Amino acid sequence: MRFVVTLVWGFILGHVAFYIGSALEGNAYNFVQASILGIVLALAVFVLTGLFPKTEQNV
Repeated sequence: MRFVVTLVWGFILGHVAFYIGSALEGNAYNFVQASILGIVLALAVFVLTGLFPKTEQNV
């Protein structure tokens, strides 16, 4: 369940970041590129959490 929530939040925050970045640069908003950015960020979070050692407190 936490992976689904992470994907959803990554998708949403990726769109927000892409929208703000494109508005600051004066470029057009691209839904497909924003979606790819959100999914890639969520997958990066999955990979990074897998690299950290698990202790008894974190399990």
